[in-house]
Amino acid sequence: MKFDEIKYERLDLQAIKKRGIELEKQLRNAKSYEEAKSILKEIDTFMADDFMTPMSYLHIKNTIDTSDKFYEDEVKYYNKKMPMFIGLMRKLNKDLVESPFKEEFIKDGYSIKIKSAEVSLRQNKLSVALLSMKESDLKMQYSKTVAQAKTNFMGKELNFYGLLKEMQNEDREIRKQALNAWSNLYESIADKLDEIYDKLIVNRCKQAKRLKYDSYVKQVYDARGIFDYNREDLKKFKDAIVKYVVPVCAKLNEERRERLGLDHLYFYDESLFYKEGALVPQGTTEELIEKAYQMYSELSPETKEFFAFMKENNYFDLETKPNKRGGGYCTSLPKYKAPFIFSNFNGTSADVDVLTHEAGHAFAAYTGFRNEEDPYAQDNMTMDVAEMHSMSMEHFAYPYMEKFFGDKAAKYRLMHLEDALMTIPYLCAVDEFQGQVFENPSCNSKERREMWHRIEERFLPWRDYADNKFLNEGGFWMQKQHIFLFPFYYIDYAIAQIGAFQFYKKEVNNHEEAWKDYYKLCQIAGKQGYFDTIKLVNVKSPFEEDTIKEIVDFVCERIEVLKKDVE
Repeated sequence: MKFDEIKYERLDLQAIKKRGIELEKQLRNAKSYEEAKSILKEIDTFMADDFMTPMSYLHIKNTIDTSDKFYEDEVKYYNKKMPMFIGLMRKLNKDLVESPFKEEFIKDGYSIKIKSAEVSLRQNKLSVALLSMKESDLKMQYSKTVAQAKTNFMGKELNFYGLLKEMQNEDREIRKQALNAWSNLYESIADKLDEIYDKLIVNRCKQAKRLKYDSYVKQVYDARGIFDYNREDLKKFKDAIVKYVVPVCAKLNEERRERLGLDHLYFYDESLFYKEGALVPQGTTEELIEKAYQMYSELSPETKEFFAFMKENNYFDLETKPNKRGGGYCTSLPKYKAPFIFSNFNGTSADVDVLTHEAGHAFAAYTGFRNEEDPYAQDNMTMDVAEMHSMSMEHFAYPYMEKFFGDKAAKYRLMHLEDALMTIPYLCAVDEFQGQVFENPSCNSKERREMWHRIEERFLPWRDYADNKFLNEGGFWMQKQHIFLFPFYYIDYAIAQIGAFQFYKKEVNNHEEAWKDYYKLCQIAGKQGYFDTIKLVNVKSPFEEDTIKEIVDFVCERIEVLKKDVE
């Protein structure tokens, strides 16, 4: 079904609950493993098709236009009604955890599903239902506040994405003015964002306490399915990033300063890679989609089939527009076996990044839905694996960049690879900030800004905001929506990037082997834990210091090769 043909109707929650109760009884009373497995598949299909698909569609429509009161009210309606399913979900999870066929489920690839059920039993309780509803409302307030923020810049009404484009202008004075306008826009809503975040911190800590966790951090790790490593492991990972990646990034920034012919590199210069200005993809949105189809048709038979499906059924909403939520994401409509890509095109190279990054997520989802044995295994996939799909796809796309940038494709490849490495310290900084916030949950807005400023000095020592008071005092943290909407998610990008670089290294040496491992990753994701998954696709652990060093050395070598292509 084409996306535009999907019709939204409010769910009959009582009918869904009734059917859920019937299926739960069948699972509990199953007489054999095969019967239990068959019923579990029926439950997964019912939940995905009859519940998750309409909810996902509602989420898409709400984020496309945060000012649409109908969809906003529908979201609020479901937020209030969700507690009615807590008892049913607890019974289903209990049936799975206490099943007499538990060992057979584990041997058959359901170990992560069972672990998730155990966590859900601990967390999915009426004692936190009201808090969870309030958290959802607060996140909606955040999205709406940011989406509706606009300012007049040089005669044009722009939102944050429009200003980011101007921050890539080849005219340095315009870049500086755009940064100041961008900063002023955040400062104008800073009190509101601080208020929302204060409430989110209190709310999340209360949830953790009621669920008898020592800290919110442990609760959110369990909720996100992070079972294979902990905060201590991440500390070692971030220490290795500071040791090996940060010095290289400082060097690359110095090279950027020289390339731009500047005496000093300020933050408003960091968005510009080449003196002649930003790299702009050639074509309208429709033309970029067509070029992406050509690219995926050449990459592999699997990606050709996938993108043809996306294109023919219009499972995209790509252009920035008034009141649209910021950022980009990929979600799914399971009933139609369809991924959906949401973005905010703004006429920069980031538009192409979306067509590779989010398409990596979408390709993995498309592949997973067509796994007849377990099309919903991907529901248990952790984001450290999911982001490896997307970030690896960005590198697989390198040979096709002439389609988007013409004779500037070599410049794009060099810029993208450098930026992929240089983003890692920032990803770590965001994770460090969240960790410190929840170690000190009573800190106020001023203390949070001071905290961010100290963290920047460690992970981003080159950053200089010039005379921008708001950013110099630590206001930059609040532009990262993950902190508000997806706590402790952002570090997954850094972990995944180390894996993606390994796929890129394989691609450089042997495309067939690289694609074989990557396609396998898309097929198995969600069936195994993180370490078992990366082992099966021949990716080394990013938590080993030697892995970080090896990958940084490889990326530095590739940068030198790509420089020659540009010259």
